[in-house]
Amino acid sequence: MKFRSEIVRVGVERTPHRGLFKAAGLSDEDLKKPLIAVVNSWNEIVPGHIHLNRLAEAVKGGIYEAGGTPLEFNTIAICDGIAMAHPGMRNSLPSRDLIADSVELMINAHCFDAMVCVCGCDKIIPGMLMAACRLNLPTIFVTGGPMLPGWFKGEWVGLSHLFEAAAAAEKGKISFDELKKLEDCACPGAGSCSGLYTANTMQCLTEALGMSLPYSGTTPAIHSDKVKMAKEAGRKIVWLLKNNITARKIMTKEAFENAIMVDMALGGSTNTILHLPAIAYEAEIELPLEKFDELSRKIPHLTNLNPAGPYYVKDLHEAGGIPALMKQISNHLHLNCLTVTGKTLGENIKDAVVYREEVIHSIENPIHKEGGIAILKGSLAPEGAVVKQSAVNPEMLKFTGTAKVYDCEEDAVKAIIEGKISDGDVVVIRYEGPKGGPGMREMLGATSAIKGLGLEKVALITDGRFSGATRGPCIGHVSPEAMVGGPIAIVKDEDKIEIDIPKRKLNLQVSKEEIAERLKKWEPPKPKIVKGYLSRYSKIVGSASKGATLSS
Repeated sequence: MKFRSEIVRVGVERTPHRGLFKAAGLSDEDLKKPLIAVVNSWNEIVPGHIHLNRLAEAVKGGIYEAGGTPLEFNTIAICDGIAMAHPGMRNSLPSRDLIADSVELMINAHCFDAMVCVCGCDKIIPGMLMAACRLNLPTIFVTGGPMLPGWFKGEWVGLSHLFEAAAAAEKGKISFDELKKLEDCACPGAGSCSGLYTANTMQCLTEALGMSLPYSGTTPAIHSDKVKMAKEAGRKIVWLLKNNITARKIMTKEAFENAIMVDMALGGSTNTILHLPAIAYEAEIELPLEKFDELSRKIPHLTNLNPAGPYYVKDLHEAGGIPALMKQISNHLHLNCLTVTGKTLGENIKDAVVYREEVIHSIENPIHKEGGIAILKGSLAPEGAVVKQSAVNPEMLKFTGTAKVYDCEEDAVKAIIEGKISDGDVVVIRYEGPKGGPGMREMLGATSAIKGLGLEKVALITDGRFSGATRGPCIGHVSPEAMVGGPIAIVKDEDKIEIDIPKRKLNLQVSKEEIAERLKKWEPPKPKIVKGYLSRYSKIVGSASKGATLSS
């Protein structure tokens, strides 16, 4: 079998190349084998990544055993939690595309034959999946696993509790001493934040796509099984290479539909509506918003995980993990899809068992009859908007409120903390979209302030996005965004906004004539960032309704 890496390691003309590989410690025997990239996002900043160096070592051991030569390199990785609720969040979504580009460049420059992506967290997993589709080499993912929840005053707690408690402490609802005690225990160690936030949702969907080994998405970061899976992934990548099973042979249109259905059954993060279309785009597969809504109406919501419910990803793992969840909805799935195990999805899940029925419900006894995410459209969002309907109080599924409009998250949070928002209001935060932000920040600071202050009948609408830790009537990804003249740009204080999630409506209750007149007078504001990567990003990023992909 001829390998791609022979370009840099075989022949007299490659003597200089072999010399450089030998300078890095490779032997003649190593250079007779296929070169396997171990793409690692390890760093000392992100809790979901601090243990990935150990997993990468296990991967390399597996590759050596199976007859390959592993070579490791790193990518950047931003912690969304640390970047949250300040200007740093502008950098998070743009990092996804930078990760995809950097992996592409490293793989192509050095002519690797295959790759193992060792990663975790919000934008890193999607970025590497985008690269995998673009490169279309044999690829397998080793995801870092969830953090365990913390234990505080007799209850399990996670990151979302910290954001909400901070707002409560600001208003004197809890003491700063209690806040400090919660801070010290809510995030107890390595892994992606413990609830079903974006990071863990993407780990689960990577497994659902067939790109990681069964149970990878939910096995906690600190479990020894993660190391065993990493070593098996190292062995398996050599098998995938020898059998020419490339990323696009696994990530087919049907596989993406499987991932969406699992997302709906989980009630996952709304950020998946950005990531799955962007990954599919790299695989030359169209994944319109309408597909998400179509499948959401078909697949019921079966797990009640934090932040919407009392359980955590470790509970989902104990209940049987993603294979058990998929077994529950197997009548709807494309079971013939190939996976990195070399087996079909149906073969992978045929022996799966639900061990905790209170965590993974049956189709006959769902938490909600529809999936976790809904796509809304209307005069305020002609191209669409996204809401995690599984996290919305039933009383707020239909709501008409009074607009309170802010041109950035900071102004909205200040108003909320100062008591300027009351029940019956709809907080509108605009110019936070992919172009306007730039970078489409998450609004967890605003949503947590609303929740922390006990404002139960307040909705939030934005052309930005939301953290997976968000709960409540929070509608994001409003498209077109304000910066390109979408209707959200001309909403005024005291306008009435209609939200009807069951009917998938989001309307500005202003006449068509008035909307047209306001848009005619509207002028875009000056860009917030005028140089550097974010400035370049703002010029080429597309609509959130199409995954915020970059133009070629």
